[in-house]
Amino acid sequence: MAKRPLGIDVLTAARQRIARVFDDFPRIYVSFSGGKDSSVMTHLVMEEARRRGRKVGLLLVDLEAQYKITMQFAESIYEMYADCIEPYWIALPIHLRNAVSQFEPQWVCWDPNAKDRWVRKPPRIAITDESLFPFFRRGMEFEEFVPQFGHWYAQGKLCACFVGIRADESLNRYRTVCGRKAMFEGIKWTTWCGETLYNAYPIYDWRTEDIWRYLGKYDKPYNKLYDLMHKAGLSIHQARICQPYGDDQRKGLWLYHIIEPETWGKVVARVNGANQGALYAQETGNVLGRIKITLPPGHTWKSYSQLLMASMPDKTREHYENKIAVFLKWWADRGYANGIPDEAPPKDEAAKKAPSWRRIAKSLLRNDYWCKGLSFTQTKSDAYEKYLKVMKKRRAEWQIRI
Repeated sequence: MAKRPLGIDVLTAARQRIARVFDDFPRIYVSFSGGKDSSVMTHLVMEEARRRGRKVGLLLVDLEAQYKITMQFAESIYEMYADCIEPYWIALPIHLRNAVSQFEPQWVCWDPNAKDRWVRKPPRIAITDESLFPFFRRGMEFEEFVPQFGHWYAQGKLCACFVGIRADESLNRYRTVCGRKAMFEGIKWTTWCGETLYNAYPIYDWRTEDIWRYLGKYDKPYNKLYDLMHKAGLSIHQARICQPYGDDQRKGLWLYHIIEPETWGKVVARVNGANQGALYAQETGNVLGRIKITLPPGHTWKSYSQLLMASMPDKTREHYENKIAVFLKWWADRGYANGIPDEAPPKDEAAKKAPSWRRIAKSLLRNDYWCKGLSFTQTKSDAYEKYLKVMKKRRAEWQIRI
């Protein structure tokens, strides 16, 4: 889909979009992370809220093992806009992806059982009562909590969540805005999230340069972590603030010990594999399966995959064996009854058009826990135990040996 200029600057367009949401939605909240994009969006939304004398929700999901400077900035934003927000600073035990460990492929932030190892204490404004939200379950996934919070906040009324994503950041974010989806009254920069909840992306067409131009021109406060990232050698396009242990985000772990060494020491003690991720997440090769992998001497990709699984903890190995069994069964029903090949043309593997044991090996090396490289999606936490029981029966019926 080609880009079509609107004939106005992106700031004017964003303000018009935000005003439209205020006109049409009785319930509004902002998803805030402390990053540059969500900060700009928050400033713009609060500008409109003050103009109208209206209060909006401000949601921040505190992931515990984050930069101290980011959390200090977030606290300043909550104070700055105290007159026009309903504060929701979440510090609850939520499951997070940990792509730097096979022993702890997921970790629980604010885990009450690890209180003596918490990276820091939650601020006074934080919500720590697990009984406050009727939908909350200890250890639920981050990806589950966020939409369920939205439905809870909506209270059955038409509700909009402002999300600070930009189409220039990635193909997935571009598709979020421009892909086929249900929208509010045909407006492309909105997405229906079920029931009465919609996401709104008022700065979807901003470039990184627009973000910093706005912050500088209007002298808006921003997270000074970006200044430190710049001093560490990152460009404005490379500097990002996110949960640093994910499959893509782990490559930024090396910054921790440079920017906040006192925080890094606590992170290493708290999150299994953090130090290994800092050392190797940017390396190309077999250590974490990044970009190009090679086959060890004397192995096929199948035998190498089997070796990798044999080296895993029992629980992790069973998880991967279940995923791989489904993968093999799916392709067996589609022309590979005698088994998948050891490798296929790299372009077909990359496009997920052909099965191979090399694809499996790469997922294992990458610690690709949900096996997205094998075309799987994440399993909801409340359904996972049921999934394990079902898979035990299915593998016995299929008689697939891995």
